[in-house]
Amino acid sequence: MTKSVRWTRRPEGSNWGDFGPDDQLGRLNLITPERRRAAAQEVREGLAFCLSLPLDCPRHVELHPRRKPPELGFFLRGEDPTLNYPMSRVNPDQDDVVCDDKALISLQFSTQWDSLCHIGALHDAHGDGRREATYYNGFRANDHIHGPVDYLRDRRPFDGPYGAGALGIETLAETALQARGVMVDLFSHVGLERVAVGYDPLMRILEADRTSVEAGDVLCLRTGFDRALLGRYNDPSAPFDQHRCSGLDGADERLQRWIDDSGLVAILSDNEAVELLPPSSVPHGHGTHIPLHHLCLFKLGIPLGELFLLSDLADWLRAHGRSRFLLTAPPLRLPGAVGSPVTGVGTV
Repeated sequence: MTKSVRWTRRPEGSNWGDFGPDDQLGRLNLITPERRRAAAQEVREGLAFCLSLPLDCPRHVELHPRRKPPELGFFLRGEDPTLNYPMSRVNPDQDDVVCDDKALISLQFSTQWDSLCHIGALHDAHGDGRREATYYNGFRANDHIHGPVDYLRDRRPFDGPYGAGALGIETLAETALQARGVMVDLFSHVGLERVAVGYDPLMRILEADRTSVEAGDVLCLRTGFDRALLGRYNDPSAPFDQHRCSGLDGADERLQRWIDDSGLVAILSDNEAVELLPPSSVPHGHGTHIPLHHLCLFKLGIPLGELFLLSDLADWLRAHGRSRFLLTAPPLRLPGAVGSPVTGVGTV
């Protein structure tokens, strides 16, 4: 364990310092050239599957009240909107027609990655009794992750610039985030039902499907929620229950140990949060109420991907007796951002 000037006491069960005192990649460090070559060997048919929902999906559904679908707009050329803009307005001899648009987007709406500074915790990093807002590997609020208000110090204002000076989403993008994906088809075993999948049922599913997860792999969880969302997206009258899908039981300690021991580098799912919320066994008013996010983002440096489009690929893999594929899913290389939409690709 390597100690850092940012901390002398790391959280119990964390890997802070294992990849270096200033590491911002966490378990993505395990995606080595060897692991990428192994991932590339899963490409046999040359078929590619889009793993991302439309960027304005979910439509007709409010999963998160603060996150809104993109708002498209356009730039002005003088006072003229630059959509279907004939350049003959500038020069009568020009035949070109131009469209130039823009968008206001929530970075954690639709298919998305959570960076390692999406979830932190109050932590006493030096054993002096001061619990500060802290993120993976000891990076701290206000020192490294800047917001307009310091909530723990008399709401002291900060004039900016705002954003993640460490652990931002660009750190994930710079790795290209390409690895071997391992599909775990929860839907085929429990259906589109609210089932918290802990260690024991997950191991039974892996055994039944002859699936294994190795160091450097990305765990991909298909619950069928993606197709339910698309059904409502295409038809606002389609039946839909946003609480009706499976997910990991983030409070299961054996599952937490398996996630740590397996060496997986990221987890993504087609549901809203990877883990089923609220958790099964966390007392109200105590500790974290998002235990899998706490474990993965805060303690282990494991990025989480949510609302991926997995069902088409999962069906193909099951029909062909496979579970592994080449996953390519870098987020936007947007410095300082906490999350990002992603256009993922699964290649078989």
